[in-house]
Formats: sequence, C-alpha cells, structure tokens
Amino acid sequence: MFNSGLIVLAVAGLVVLSVGGILYALLYPMVSGNSRTEKRLEVVNRKPKPSTGNVRAATDINQRRRQVQDRLAELEEAQKAKAKKRAGPGLKIRLRQAGLNWSKGKFYVVSAICGAVFFVVAKVLGAPIYVAGGLAIVGLLGFPNWLIKFRRKRREKKFLNEFPNSVDVIVRGVKAGLPLGDCLGIIAREAQEPVRTEFQRILETQRMGIPLSEAVQKLPESMPLAEANFFAVVISIQQQAGGNLSEALSNLSKVLRDRKKLKGKIVAMSQEAKASAGIIGSLPIIVMALVYLTTPSYIAILFNETVGNIILGVSAFWMFIGIMVMRKMINFDF
Repeated sequence: MFNSGLIVLAVAGLVVLSVGGILYALLYPMVSGNSRTEKRLEVVNRKPKPSTGNVRAATDINQRRRQVQDRLAELEEAQKAKAKKRAGPGLKIRLRQAGLNWSKGKFYVVSAICGAVFFVVAKVLGAPIYVAGGLAIVGLLGFPNWLIKFRRKRREKKFLNEFPNSVDVIVRGVKAGLPLGDCLGIIAREAQEPVRTEFQRILETQRMGIPLSEAVQKLPESMPLAEANFFAVVISIQQQAGGNLSEALSNLSKVLRDRKKLKGKIVAMSQEAKASAGIIGSLPIIVMALVYLTTPSYIAILFNETVGNIILGVSAFWMFIGIMVMRKMINFDF
C-alpha cells in the first residue's frame, strides 16, 4: 500500500526527530544558562566557616548580654524591695529626704512646741477650749509632717532642675578620659544643692569601702525620684558588666531633659484648670466677706445661732471635699 520511498522517508524523519530530542534534552541546560545559575546559587548559599575571632567576639557579646540581663533582674528585685520600704519610710528617712539634719528627739520637741504655740494662739484669739485643743493636735501631729512633706517636694524640684546638668558634666568628663570617681567628685564640689549633698553622700559611702555600684543605690533612698533611680541603674550595670558609659549617660541625660520638658508642658496645660479651681474654691469665701462688710446683720445669724453654726460647718465640710476632688483632678503624676 505504501511504496518503499515513503517508508524510508518516514523512518528517516523519525530518526532525525529522535536524535534532535535527545540532543535538545542534553544540551538545553548549557544553552539556557540554568547550570550556571544553579552553580551561582550554590556559591551564594554556601555559608563560610566562621573564623575563630568571630566566634570569640560573638561569645563575648553573648556573655555580656547575659551579664546585663542578670544584673537587670537583680536590680529589679532590689528595686521592688526598696519600693516596699519607701512606701512607708521611717521618720529618719523622711527627715533626710527633706534635707533636715534633725534627730528623732529634736523632731518630737519641735512638734510639741508647735502644738503649744497653736494652743496659745487659739486661746489668745478667744477660741473655745475644744477649738484650741483641736488646733493643738493639728500643731502637734499635722503641721510638722506637712512641713517635712513641703520641704521634700521643694528639694526634689531643685534636684530635678540641676540633675540633667550634672549628668552632662559626667558625660563630658568621661569622654575627656577622666575616671568616673573624679567626675562624681566634680559634681560633689561644684554642683548646686541638693545635688551636691547627694553626691557627697555617694563619695562618702564609697570611701567607707562600699563599691560604687552599691553606693549609687543609696541615691534613690534619699531622693525618691525615677530620675535618680535611672542614674543608679545605669551606673550599677556599667560597673558590673562594662560598656560605653558616656553613651549610656548621654542617653540618660536626653531622657531626663525630655521628661523635664514634658513636665513643663503638663504644668502649662493644667494652669487653666488650676486657675478655675482656685476661683471656684475662693468664690464662696469672697462672697461671704463682701456680704459681711456690706450688711453684717444679715449674715450674723450664721455666727450667732446654733443652726447657723451647723450650716457653716456642713458648708465648710462640703467645700473641703469639693476642693480635694478638684485638686485630685488637676494634679498629674508624671
């Protein structure tokens, strides 16, 4: 049916196609460049063997990181224990925080004198015995504690104003090559109060043989501020684990100044609320004084009658509650 010529041509065509397919399958990787790509990928993915110096450097970094982590854990536990103590500090610590070099006996004597003065002044002004007795209790127990709290707040404010400058002095000294102890000595001699006194205590503690990492931990006890705690933690970690002290203190100085800036911004934004609270709290007293000056007989019933005294007492109590609520609303912890 088929002639011999067609059969020969068909067989030759099949042979040619077969040989071409085999050659294509064998030579295609070389032509397309896949073999070169695979070789390049193998070279890129082949990880070089780390040298001994790199291994040693990585080991040192890991060890230092572990030391810092361990030291941070220890400091966290120590800070928690100290926070529990600072939650209810004793009289001696509160006197030191207020900058008063009083003993407990002197404090009790001053409290007794204040109570006696309050009682005498009340009797001289003609107050009843129960009123004079209440003022004597206020002078004995309330006024001395208020004085300590007032002086402590004022001292903390002065410390925050001067402390960033002192940290900057330490940073410059360390960058210039001075030892940390000499930089602390400069602050203890040249800084303003109360920073100077606090750093003098650190140096005195160090001279007694206590390491500097432990001596700086005394700073948050006498100055219970977050900024003082930051400084103590930075110095303690550097003394234990090493590192770039100038860079750490420079970052700390930036944080302190940012916190100071934020504090000033909060104070500025809350001044309107404080002024409103002052006006609202003083308005009833001013109105009562004006009414007393214009028509004293109209308001005298509040002072001469028992019912009027009760009304005055209840009104004063509710005014006090309102003032305390407003004070809580406009005072921010930062």
